[in-house]
Amino acid sequence: MAKGNGAKGDTPSIAAPPPRESADLIGHGEAETAILDAIAGGKLHHAWLITGPRGIGKATLAYRFARHLFAHGLEAGAADMFGGSRDMAMSPEDPLFRRIAAGGHPDLLVLEREENPRTKALRDEIVVDQVRDLAGFFAMTPAEGGFRIAVIDAVDEMNRNAANALLKLLEEPPPRSVILLVAHAPGRLLPTIRSRCRRLALRPLAEADVAAIVTRLAPEVPAGDVRGLCRLADGSPGRALALAAAGGLNQYRALADMLAPLARRQGLDLKAVNALADRFAGREGGDLFRLTFELIGLYLVRMLRLAATGSIDEAMTGEGAGMRALAGSARLERWGEVWEKINALAARAEAVNLDRRQVLVAALGTIERCARASAA
Repeated sequence: MAKGNGAKGDTPSIAAPPPRESADLIGHGEAETAILDAIAGGKLHHAWLITGPRGIGKATLAYRFARHLFAHGLEAGAADMFGGSRDMAMSPEDPLFRRIAAGGHPDLLVLEREENPRTKALRDEIVVDQVRDLAGFFAMTPAEGGFRIAVIDAVDEMNRNAANALLKLLEEPPPRSVILLVAHAPGRLLPTIRSRCRRLALRPLAEADVAAIVTRLAPEVPAGDVRGLCRLADGSPGRALALAAAGGLNQYRALADMLAPLARRQGLDLKAVNALADRFAGREGGDLFRLTFELIGLYLVRMLRLAATGSIDEAMTGEGAGMRALAGSARLERWGEVWEKINALAARAEAVNLDRRQVLVAALGTIERCARASAA
């Protein structure tokens, strides 16, 4: 990976394949087994809630489930009875795989955030009209005689009206229908939606599994950087790849250097702060702004974790020592408040288009004031 400063042009194009095009699923064998057991036992629930952090394979599992059910129907879970496979793998060369990857299967409907026709920008939420389309979809007979399947990615991005419309479908499920709901934050869902689904809770992947995925999809990233990216990604290969593509590890190192004087009870280097803030202009500046605040929040979370547990898997050399020194300058409760305040500030900046330079100065000033506080 280029040793840049996180600007968009500093790194090669790195990205995981879209979930509908991904043939591989690593680290979630238990979830696959649970699905196959349910089908083999005649207990195929009409709605499955697939939960876990972003980027760990939830949507990939949903498409894998859909492909397998289209291919095998209610025999999909019985392969082990005859000594067959106990996973849902399908070759990307299979015609069914290709049709789903191309969005061409008539019995599969995918709900995602769509473009707002007025602003031409991606909506912040899934709206009720999309769920009404889902009701019409399920009202029709399966075109190929099997199931009608919907993938909602992500259901926690629905607005309240959309969620209420979905609830009606879950309460009275159409025959031979399956709804696969991907959720990054299931706590945001209506309890009545959660209660009507069978839940598959996916866990973050082991560091070795994340490293294997990053190495395969981004072989140009140096081994030392792969390790650092994996530790920042906290079990999410999607997040590790996104950070690699954005120069996130280099930007994280730069932020740690910027905060280092605070651990020594010195002030911020305003020249460095202003140099970073100057790069927030324009569309690419917006991407850097979001990355910067993601990494500030991540640094604080990792610092809090270190202070609470006494250990950390370092994403870069010397990270732990710097965090210990900074964390010791104030009570953990105060650092928790700082993290919450900065998150709220970043969200408000995006919502009402605040001046990005001033938002960065305010956020780092909040950290500086906390660092000066007494630990007593």
